[in-house]
Amino acid sequence: MTERIFIGVAWPYANGSLQIGHIAGANLPADIFARYHRLKGNEVLMVSGSDQHGTPITIEAEKTGKTPQEIVDYYQREFTECWQKIGITFDLFTTTGTKNHAEVAQDIFLKLLEKGYLYRNTISQSYCPKCARFLPDRYVEGTCPFCKDPGARGDQCDACGRPLNAVELIKPYCQVCKTPPILKETEHFFLKLSAFQEKLEKWAGDQKQWRPNVSGFTQRYLKEGLRDRAITRDIEWGVPVPVKGFENKRLYVWFEAVIGYLSASKQWAREIAGDEDKWRSFWEDKTAKTYYFMGKDNIPFHTIIWPAMLMGYEGLNLPYDVPANEFLNIEGRKLSKSRHWAVWLPDYLSRYDADPLRYLLSINMPETNDTDFSWRGFVQRNNDELVATYGNLVNRVLTFTYRNFDGKVPEPGALDETDKNLMDSADACLDKVGEAISRCSFKQAIGAAMALAQQSNRYLDEKAPWKKIKEDKQAAATSLYVAINVISRLKTMLSPFLPFSSQKVHEYLGFNGKVEDYGWQPQAVKPRQSLCQPQPLFKKLDDSIIEEETKRLGT
Repeated sequence: MTERIFIGVAWPYANGSLQIGHIAGANLPADIFARYHRLKGNEVLMVSGSDQHGTPITIEAEKTGKTPQEIVDYYQREFTECWQKIGITFDLFTTTGTKNHAEVAQDIFLKLLEKGYLYRNTISQSYCPKCARFLPDRYVEGTCPFCKDPGARGDQCDACGRPLNAVELIKPYCQVCKTPPILKETEHFFLKLSAFQEKLEKWAGDQKQWRPNVSGFTQRYLKEGLRDRAITRDIEWGVPVPVKGFENKRLYVWFEAVIGYLSASKQWAREIAGDEDKWRSFWEDKTAKTYYFMGKDNIPFHTIIWPAMLMGYEGLNLPYDVPANEFLNIEGRKLSKSRHWAVWLPDYLSRYDADPLRYLLSINMPETNDTDFSWRGFVQRNNDELVATYGNLVNRVLTFTYRNFDGKVPEPGALDETDKNLMDSADACLDKVGEAISRCSFKQAIGAAMALAQQSNRYLDEKAPWKKIKEDKQAAATSLYVAINVISRLKTMLSPFLPFSSQKVHEYLGFNGKVEDYGWQPQAVKPRQSLCQPQPLFKKLDDSIIEEETKRLGT
């Protein structure tokens, strides 16, 4: 029976280029998951977009002398180009700047207001006397009151992951001019988050499919007791507050941005699916499952705040799973955009192919703990695993077969126990990989596929068809036939991870169309099927790039 799968992916701020931490944390696991479910024949909707109302955009605009919209437009184009080059297959990648998004966000605001989950309150907010304006939380920096990290922002501490209010910071200062802010009264709307304490405790406690880090983080947050949070701000950039007297205020980005999952679904239904009600099958049908992919710093927004908003609105599906990843460090240090300690995706894609990065980030995915990216590790895994293990398997089998059997799959003889064991292992591995992906265990899944490639190489070393062909061509034909059929299964199970090289293998094997058109099933390569002349799947990288690329960091 087919399933209906909604996939929401964290929205990147449109204030700078994507870096590989974004890919490892949210985009790649979501894409692997989506590709797998499409192969299974399930109905999938994967959406995301540029978060264009975050204060990082206005900060970047002020630094560069551009308008916020100019900043957003530039990075929206760059993001879209990167998704195509790295192979991230969104059904829709939009922005929070659409009229549709504003309407959906305002609808949720008004519905929560009508039901008594929003209320007005006068609060003391950070005000910079030198800049002469109220400071959005991202404009305030200081020391975290919980973990004492000196680089906390007014909305969240990246070091410990706790959401914050700017007034909680120790020794706060204006991010723009470094002046300590004063407190000044202003009126705002608050989300009555405390009203959802018991409901969220029960609901979160029932989610046994969540990863331990997601469940643990959520439970710790709930045990501290939920506090009501302001959802409007004194800024000019964002979605207008649809209440008289609040014309100069905007919806706070943390409240508004998560609504993008719903607004993007409605936009997709109308503009792409051609049925403006199609979104309902993913959001209102209780058999549909909703997954949200992001880094661990976004866990509370997706396991507490967004579910509370959905509970208050009523009638829409709550998150089924929130497979948040830990962080990806770079060369043993925490990634830092401000210090340029990052590997920027456009920069990477200008020099290297997509699949080697997808492979490294998959086999080294930070699912349960922080992991590290190093250029030495990248070169080693590319050369020792992609080139020497999987690439070598494909190339030596298909090249030898193409040359010695008139470019066609050979007719096999009777299979012996070794042949049958490898074929059985390949079929079992396809099931194992699929099951692991369905549980969002991507590292385990690709590890199993690569183990099959290693087993296949050992099989070929034992069978040695390049030697047998001189004395027993039928025996050589049989072992090559078996190896080719295992390669066919490998290209299927690796296609969610390595879509570009999998498509090449698909074509080398003589299949037409796209690899995803053939589904998640063993694809037999028939005797006498015409092969295409193969080329090496991956490029061996020279060790010299380790030093070259490491020098780029921090510059």
